[in-house]
Amino acid sequence: MATRQRPLSPHLQVYRWQIQMATSILHRATGVILSLGALLIAAALVALASGPDAWTWISAQAGTWYGLVFLFLWTWAFTYHLLNGIRHLAQDGGLGYAVSAFVRNGWLVSAGSLVLALLVWGGVLAKGGVA
Repeated sequence: MATRQRPLSPHLQVYRWQIQMATSILHRATGVILSLGALLIAAALVALASGPDAWTWISAQAGTWYGLVFLFLWTWAFTYHLLNGIRHLAQDGGLGYAVSAFVRNGWLVSAGSLVLALLVWGGVLAKGGVA
């Protein structure tokens, strides 16, 4: 009995990266990041309810460089997930299915989410920061 080479299932090493792939993967990843951030928000609320010492510690952590980086990335994840969710809703309504529109909208969501996050943080820093 001769053995034949069976076809391989498609995977990321077979396909060339495209904006459609990146937006799909990022949408899932930002959903996970938002879930983890929600747990940190819950922890911050518990610290707030625990008293001023716990809240002072949380505020101090948020004001460190790593706290600010995390908060910025979490803000970006929120804006990306929001804008990409709106794009998905438009597609559910039958808009933006042409390949050119899909690619354009993917880039708009990617760039728009970064601009929106920068605007939010520009406002935060203009008002005196987080802590």
